[in-house]
Amino acid sequence: MMARPVSPALKDNEGYLRALIEQALAEDIGPGDITSEAIVSPEQRSQAYILAKEQGVVAGLPVACLVFQSADPRITWAAAVEDGAQVQPGDRLATLAGPARGLLAGERLALNFLQRLSGIATLTARYVAAVAGTKAVILDTRKTTPTLRFLEKYAVRAGGGQNHRFGLYDMVLIKDNHIRVAGSIKGAIERAKLQLDRRFPIEVEASTLAEVREAVAAGADRILLDNMSLSQMREAVGLAAGRAKLEASGRMTLERVRRVAETGVDYISVGALTHSAPALDISMEIE
Repeated sequence: MMARPVSPALKDNEGYLRALIEQALAEDIGPGDITSEAIVSPEQRSQAYILAKEQGVVAGLPVACLVFQSADPRITWAAAVEDGAQVQPGDRLATLAGPARGLLAGERLALNFLQRLSGIATLTARYVAAVAGTKAVILDTRKTTPTLRFLEKYAVRAGGGQNHRFGLYDMVLIKDNHIRVAGSIKGAIERAKLQLDRRFPIEVEASTLAEVREAVAAGADRILLDNMSLSQMREAVGLAAGRAKLEASGRMTLERVRRVAETGVDYISVGALTHSAPALDISMEIE
């Protein structure tokens, strides 16, 4: 069996992944896996498989592969599906073989990544399905686990969503506190345009229709409709009239998101994708 290579979406960040995994393995193993060292012979080899135990969308298989090969480079890995695949209970996601101690040492960390990322991908896919047939795009937010943002946003893409800005460096998002400091939406946008070149899109948070009007008039590229009612969102779509993209945010439950999409907004950002997604049940079984 050949090891599965890191997917193209993760390849450019392989250094970050390896450093993250080494730190996580050190946290888990410490000076040694005393259980396996007491019970399992260093020469013993085993085969195992990764098993889905509930329906969902898988994400993080290349990361799990790196975990096992960091635990012991002699471990081989063969994925049965790719990230983004819909899986059912009982589906085998990957098979692996190698020194039993290495398999046992990598098991928990590999599953932690797989369960977390697959949970995000699964929840994202549910939101994407809920707005199917509308023009609304499901976005994530910066409400991510510190140091895991890249992986969690990768999982959102595996589930069919798209990424909002990655950090404070790749998009201007003028929020309520920025507006208070600047004195007005118009003033904040003017300062941003004066200081930055146009490769950075400018988004402004608006909680009232008057603020939407001000943001449109000042030339915002995108307006974040913060916790607005459905009727306010529909009116905001009319006010913008295509001059700015509109992003709905706040209280975006699966039960509500379809009605939000039908107001005509362009984007819907959902913090729950990364801060509240339940882990997908996945296990490793030794054969």
